[in-house]
Amino acid sequence: MNNKIEQPKISIELLVAEPIYSLESRDEISNRVIENITIENQEAARVSFEKMIFRNVTITESSLEQTELTDVIFENCDFSNVNFAGSFIHRTEFRNCKLIGTDFSQGRFQNVRLLDCLGDYSNFRFANFKQVSFTDCSLVSSDFYTTTLHKLFFTRCNMDQAFMTGSKLKGIDLSDCNFDVLSANTEDLDGCIISSHQAATFVGLIGIIVR
Repeated sequence: MNNKIEQPKISIELLVAEPIYSLESRDEISNRVIENITIENQEAARVSFEKMIFRNVTITESSLEQTELTDVIFENCDFSNVNFAGSFIHRTEFRNCKLIGTDFSQGRFQNVRLLDCLGDYSNFRFANFKQVSFTDCSLVSSDFYTTTLHKLFFTRCNMDQAFMTGSKLKGIDLSDCNFDVLSANTEDLDGCIISSHQAATFVGLIGIIVR
């Protein structure tokens, strides 16, 4: 199913290696490779990145709301606690990135892959997902409250204590993910796919007592 997710469309030969040290609202940046830098204390809105590769880039103490990412690859990047609220992310891949506490609330994700990422405490509240996959990611205590899920795939993820209340889980396959506690409304679990050993996690929601 994941092979239907469109990959970033990037012509490597057209990319220029050029660093970024500061950002202004509504900056438009494209066709670059950004490597081995730290970007600190930035506050900018509606920054647009297109056809980019980021490698070993750290962003700290920054708010980048309503960022637009199209055809972007992030490798070994650290965006922990960065505010990306309201961002639009399309044909983008996060590979082995740290997204601890990163705020993606109210974002729109379309054709996005997250692979081997550390996303504990990440915030996806009110986000809209379409053709998105999380593979081998840690999403402990992540927040998916009232998200719109359309063709969202979780594969071998640690989702313990994830908060999914208000999100319709019909067709969402969690059967090979790990969790002891998962917060969800009873009515939202209709059609969710789980394994037999995960069933005990949910029986309390419908008033069943297991002895």
